[in-house]
Amino acid sequence: MKIIDYEDKYSNDVKRLLEELQEYIVSIDPYHFNTLKDNYKENIYIKDMDEVKNNEGKIYLAKEKNKIIGLIIGVIRKPTVEFDYERLNNMGEVIELIITKNIRNKGIGYKLLNKMEEYFKSQNCSTINIDVFGYNDIGKNFYFKNGYHTRMITVSKNIK
Repeated sequence: MKIIDYEDKYSNDVKRLLEELQEYIVSIDPYHFNTLKDNYKENIYIKDMDEVKNNEGKIYLAKEKNKIIGLIIGVIRKPTVEFDYERLNNMGEVIELIITKNIRNKGIGYKLLNKMEEYFKSQNCSTINIDVFGYNDIGKNFYFKNGYHTRMITVSKNIK
């Protein structure tokens, strides 16, 4: 397995992984707010690519035997002059980290995360933030094992 830079020729692989992640999120959402619409993978792909383009982002892919088996997408949030009391330096943000479901727990996520952390360090980021769906215990445990901790918590109540 090797980590490579994203190229447009892998767009369908990226879309497949984005859809796979959303299927998982839908399956663990007890409120059933998350859905998987027909155009989901196209829309999220466009959104993520715009984020990368507009925020000095980077995409790395995990490739094994000519098959893309994982990805990480990160962007850099620059400090703003007004209303940004916490962020005085560049902040890295991982917006997607996906390993295809049949080969998780083999160190691929760690290698992708480490590669993105190296990129963020090279861009003078002082911190890295990652949003994780609250019911995604597998994801939260992975990040905790890699030195991340909870900083903010969103609380939610279903009132239907």
